[in-house]
Amino acid sequence: MSSSPLFSSTPSQQRFGITVLRVVTGIVFAAHGYQKLFSFGISGIEGGFSKMGVPLPTVTAPLISFLESFGGLALIVGLLTRLTALGLACDMLGAMLFVHMKNGFFAPEGVEFVLVLFTASLALMFAGPGRFSVDDIIASRR
Repeated sequence: MSSSPLFSSTPSQQRFGITVLRVVTGIVFAAHGYQKLFSFGISGIEGGFSKMGVPLPTVTAPLISFLESFGGLALIVGLLTRLTALGLACDMLGAMLFVHMKNGFFAPEGVEFVLVLFTASLALMFAGPGRFSVDDIIASRR
């Protein structure tokens, strides 16, 4: 008995789906990191983090700005995907707990957008990079 394509997928289709998730998630993180670094600047992010109650803003502002920028780029190309996704999931968990949770569910101030990024990061941490990634190239050479 064959299964319907509507209710199942091949491993190749699953890997491609993960690739789409990885690249789009990477673009979103890279854009937000770029915005933190070049639009607001580290000092602007420090000030914002201070007002929002984020602990150690002089440490967390540059850390988060660079993590989102370079972590986003790493996801786009699929480099150290699981480790990068873990870092970005922690970033989004902190954003939920320190900033967005108190504002309810709905965007722009609520938790919904950050929750989606957290979940996408967790999915990538567990699933790996999918197809067309530097991680895949490295793994195939071993």
